[in-house]
Amino acid sequence: MAGSAHATLDAVRPARSRPVPAARPLAAVAAAFTLAQLLVVGTGLGLGWDETVYVSQVGHHAPAAFFSAPRARGVSLLVAPVASWTSSTALLRLYLALLSGLALFWALRAWRGLFPVRVLALAGGLFASLWVTLFYGPQAMPNLWVALGALAAVGCFLRARTGGTAALWGLAGGAALMAWMRPVDAVWAALPLCAAGLARRQWRPVLVLSAGLAAGAVEWVAEAYARYGGLARRLADGSAIQGGLGWHLAVVDQLRSLGGRTLCRPCADALPHPLYAFWWCALPPLAVLAAAVAVRARRPAPTLLPLACAATAAFPYLFLIGYAAPRFLLPAYALLAVPVADVLARLPTARRPRARVLLCAGLAVHLGAQLTLAHRVAGTHIRAREAWARTAAELHRRGVRPPCLLTGHEAIPVAYAAGCASAATAGHNANTTRAALARAARRIPVAALVPPGAAPPGYARGWTPAAVGAVRLYYVVPGAGS
Repeated sequence: MAGSAHATLDAVRPARSRPVPAARPLAAVAAAFTLAQLLVVGTGLGLGWDETVYVSQVGHHAPAAFFSAPRARGVSLLVAPVASWTSSTALLRLYLALLSGLALFWALRAWRGLFPVRVLALAGGLFASLWVTLFYGPQAMPNLWVALGALAAVGCFLRARTGGTAALWGLAGGAALMAWMRPVDAVWAALPLCAAGLARRQWRPVLVLSAGLAAGAVEWVAEAYARYGGLARRLADGSAIQGGLGWHLAVVDQLRSLGGRTLCRPCADALPHPLYAFWWCALPPLAVLAAAVAVRARRPAPTLLPLACAATAAFPYLFLIGYAAPRFLLPAYALLAVPVADVLARLPTARRPRARVLLCAGLAVHLGAQLTLAHRVAGTHIRAREAWARTAAELHRRGVRPPCLLTGHEAIPVAYAAGCASAATAGHNANTTRAALARAARRIPVAALVPPGAAPPGYARGWTPAAVGAVRLYYVVPGAGS
């Protein structure tokens, strides 16, 4: 009897230790993702336009920028532990790189037991190696966090029956993270989960998913009534800012943006080099193949559900808006990564060694192309954001110092760099009037930034002009004789 008990214990002990080794490949992928961000993108990348809006809400370096209707405050709260006490961009980049690596590990771990660990590691590597994933990993932007939340939520939903309380908490956390960052995107990504749960009468996962979405979106909804005239009005304003939601075929625009454009509006560029776009064109047939393999194996749910969520997450950005940005499709790429990795892992069998060589060579070329492009895009944006810093320094040299106000071309990022408030009399960020700007100019330094070839606004024509690179400044400093 004792020998039998010892044998039973010996059989149980290895099973308990399995999760630790299984986590190591996923931890290695997550660590490599963090390291690649720091090496390829680096910590010297200044804040971008949208980042300054999010960071300024919690930082003390400059007054908070205008917060338009489509935005949610998830990113601002995410960066608050760093941005609330320091204006160091390098420290913020390091913090976000580490945090995104941990989030990738968490999202991949949500799929344990559904696919072999080698498939999950390959999926993480495929997603993390995309230039758009690397570029936005250390940035204060919402789309990557929606992607990681969606990946975790789908994995936990699939494990809800067998994963116990941990899977349900993971489902709630993934749903809340999505809605915290972009509530409307979260709803699109969660639609297939709700449909699958209702069809199978899995009430508990559906309730947990709904609770997570509600918890993440509650602040956004409350703010809609407090500041934007109600939920319907905020949604309508958000649609208008995006050019009006309706039938727009943006598939080719998204393809054009893969060559390194972070925003394609309007999108009239040439198509990118095939080396940069091959993976994108290969995704649809690989997804179809993954679905066919899953159906044939009579195990469709772990494959078909993420494919469906990827399709609904991508739909509005492929067919409902008239411009493109590669970051919009990050949730779809994350969800596609697991089924695609499963298909790729099946290709190099022992009976087909040539397929293994070709696959490895293809992945190596893909990785090299994506890392090169990520480095190039980061370099371009570093130079552009340094130009904003030079403009801010010139403003300081000419006496436009806090408290001050900037308006005009690229006023939001330049104002943040200068420590000034920003304002606009027209466009999506309109929050003041010409008369109010003229009154402000009698009290504090005010500057208007004018793009090349444009005339200054009427209220600034009597102000002092100055050229800074391609931009022209018109500024006034009360009491300085200007």
